[in-house]
Amino acid sequence: MAMRQAIILSAGQGSRLGQLTYDRPKCLIEFGGRSLLDRQLDVAAACGIERVVVVTGFREDAVEAALERRRAAGQGPQVRTLFNPFYKVADNTGSLFMAREALSGDTLVWNGDTMVSPALMKKVVANRQEGICVTIDRKAEGYDADDMKVVEEDGRLRSIGKRLADADGVNAESIGLLAFRGDGTERFRGAIEAAMRSPEGTQIWYLRVIHHLAQDSAVWTLDIAGQQWGEVDFPEDIERAEAMVSGW
Repeated sequence: MAMRQAIILSAGQGSRLGQLTYDRPKCLIEFGGRSLLDRQLDVAAACGIERVVVVTGFREDAVEAALERRRAAGQGPQVRTLFNPFYKVADNTGSLFMAREALSGDTLVWNGDTMVSPALMKKVVANRQEGICVTIDRKAEGYDADDMKVVEEDGRLRSIGKRLADADGVNAESIGLLAFRGDGTERFRGAIEAAMRSPEGTQIWYLRVIHHLAQDSAVWTLDIAGQQWGEVDFPEDIERAEAMVSGW
């Protein structure tokens, strides 16, 4: 079946961007005249994704207003929001816990600060790998401290985390876009619920949950090396993202 649903995690403020996010969430920063969220939703619509759940937090009123403008203009896909009232104290595992009822059927989970090209998304949507699949890219040189580093072997994820070292065999990075098909969605939902009931639940990233799942069962990877994408975390990322989208 085609991928029809996505969950976009857009609750955070993006404080590392300084004044750019003083009074607006990161997802509403504009690149080439379109907000980051608009660009994500445009790509989703172009790739056949019909329903999107956007998890909001900081300035959720501004996100709602932006989405209402899209609806008034007749722009797809169909979008609804879920407010995460714990966005200041819980990491993105908390956002997925709030959206756990939407983790049903084939679903994408997409970080709200990751922009991808239509060609990249088409590759992700067209992939038929059952279960859990983490989209990865490669670097010609070493990975830095902020990269979500990956150890993969023959298309199977062995480890994922920012604290992995080169000595661990790091050979890829997660771009912040995961696909769940078949039983993968249910496995992930159960693991999110269990993680949030643990003492450290509010302090862990959802990719830590993926790491633990990969120790006991298959988690797959999809290599999109050569495709265009960008993560917006720091001020220096803005110029790179602007240059990237100018060609789309």
